[in-house]
Amino acid sequence: MAARNRRNKRRGADWEAELRDELRRTGLDVERLRLTGKDDEGDLVIRRGDSTFLVVEAKNAKFEPGTFIGEAERERINFAQHRGLDPSAVDSVVIVRRRGASWRRAYVLTTVEAYFGLEAEQ
Repeated sequence: MAARNRRNKRRGADWEAELRDELRRTGLDVERLRLTGKDDEGDLVIRRGDSTFLVVEAKNAKFEPGTFIGEAERERINFAQHRGLDPSAVDSVVIVRRRGASWRRAYVLTTVEAYFGLEAEQ
C-alpha cells in the first residue's frame, strides 16, 4: 500500500511539472506553488498581464469534480490572503489529466459563476 501511495504521489508531481513546463513553452508566466496542508495555495499560479492571477489545482486522480472545485476555491482564497490581494484578482481552475491523452487534452474545471464572472450567490 505504501509503495502504491508513493507511486501515485510521484505521478501527481510529474503531472504538475509537465503541465508547468508545457504552459511555459506556450509563453505563460507559470510558477509552481509549494505550500501544503490547511493553508495550501494550489499547485501552479499563472501571472496574467493585467495584474491578476490564476491558481491551478492539477489533478492526476479519479475524477471527482465537486471535491476538486471546492479544493481549488479554498486554495484561491489562501493564495490571495497570504499575499494581501483582493480575492477578485485571483481566479482558480482545476486541470485534470486525461488518461492516454496529451496535456493539451486535459480537462479544465471551474464553475459557471467563476467562468462568467457572476456574483456569488448568498
